[in-house]
Amino acid sequence: MTTVHSAEPRPTASAPYPAPSFAVIPGAQVQRALTGRAHEIVELVEATYRLHGAGDSVNPPSYFLRFPDRPTSRIIALPASIGGKSPVDGLKWISSFPANVAAGIPRASAVLILNDHETGYPFACLESSIISATRTAASAALAADRLSRGRPRPRRVGFFGTGLIARYIHTFLADTGWEFDQIGVHDLSAESAAGFRLYLEQSGAASVTVHDSAEQLIRTSDLVVFATVAGEPHVGDVSWFDHHPLVLHVSLRDLAPEIVLDSANIVDDVEHCLKAGTSPHLAEQRTGRRDFLTGTLDDVMSGRVTVPTDRTVVFSPFGLGVLDLAVGKYVYDEVIRSGGLHVVEDFFHELRRYG
Repeated sequence: MTTVHSAEPRPTASAPYPAPSFAVIPGAQVQRALTGRAHEIVELVEATYRLHGAGDSVNPPSYFLRFPDRPTSRIIALPASIGGKSPVDGLKWISSFPANVAAGIPRASAVLILNDHETGYPFACLESSIISATRTAASAALAADRLSRGRPRPRRVGFFGTGLIARYIHTFLADTGWEFDQIGVHDLSAESAAGFRLYLEQSGAASVTVHDSAEQLIRTSDLVVFATVAGEPHVGDVSWFDHHPLVLHVSLRDLAPEIVLDSANIVDDVEHCLKAGTSPHLAEQRTGRRDFLTGTLDDVMSGRVTVPTDRTVVFSPFGLGVLDLAVGKYVYDEVIRSGGLHVVEDFFHELRRYG
């Protein structure tokens, strides 16, 4: 495989780079590389947030490809570049087609392209729905830990939305030491709620309750996880949050501006989160200001921001491409170590400048 990821000096005309090569890493290999590594991935995500907070990354706005004839569907491009000890550039290309669920296949599908930091050549294409779910779950688990310090650790968790992302978040919480006395479940689809309940019980959860209403779920949960496909706010009663839970607002568009404005708000990146019709973006549009934002997760981890203990705390992560790159590069390195890298021979054909 190409050696362009070493720390050697840049080549000269007499000592050029080796011929670039290209590998394909399918979902089964991705899953093997990540299974059972929750602690490592959470640490990796934390380190990546710190790199991003220090400015050692490039994370331009995501580009949304929308379709007039399919208004609920979209494909998103997340380009990014990350520095640190293992620099890499790349792009996640992820689709969200909610109608897939009724057809029996997941809503989201994705690929991740990794580009060499020095030459720009793409050197790997990875199945990325697993990477995307993993980095989302790791980010949620990290936020749950960091944002609950200084307040009683939540013992009652509620999942609003019961798809693949909810499953991954539960797995990461469980694998990083969280224990719950009660787990609540709510979904507009009774079938989905029942399936998620079965998964939880098979995972060893002792007490699982399927709630008929969003209000019941929220009022009986100290940690609320929103993992829906909502395109606009559908939870608007501030009184449901009178007990001041910690809210992982992963799906970004569930909460009405009133709830955002009544809460302490932590985001992953201010500029990214305040766009595309997210709940914080709607709050900004309504008020014309941003002072309802308490800070970023990196601010909390670095001690620049103290999370209040007497208010609802909402974490709204837009989802940064640098996280996908970091987890994707981790997978790539693990596959190399396992000796299972599948290189596409002669993928790059025109390598002589003058033929």
